Amino acid sequence: HVQLVESGGGSVQAGGSLRLSCAASEDTYVRNCMGWFRQAPGKEREEVASISDYGATTYANSVKGRFTISKDNAKNTLDLQMNSLKPEDTAIYYCAGKSYKCAAGYNYWGQGTQVTVS
Repeated sequence: HVQLVESGGGSVQAGGSLRLSCAASEDTYVRNCMGWFRQAPGKEREEVASISDYGATTYANSVKGRFTISKDNAKNTLDLQMNSLKPEDTAIYYCAGKSYKCAAGYNYWGQGTQVTVS
């Protein structure tokens, strides 16, 4: 069973920055397509960003130009650099991974890390 563990969440004032990281229990899964999702209270989960096995990235319109998704080859982690944070970015952020390359859907989810912007 593959486990994903997020870290780096916390509280920050508007305009500040945070960097989230996600590590997989099995390093090979980090090679696959992965993504970051978030869920705010009373709202449905939404995809924030994704990165393909070859490095192509996508972003939700609400975070374009502010967030950057990347993979850290040295640590085999999925990262999300969040700059110019806004109160509406407040949510629990989840890391998601796939069991096979970029197959449809996500198979593995972390427990989430809280990001609070005031």
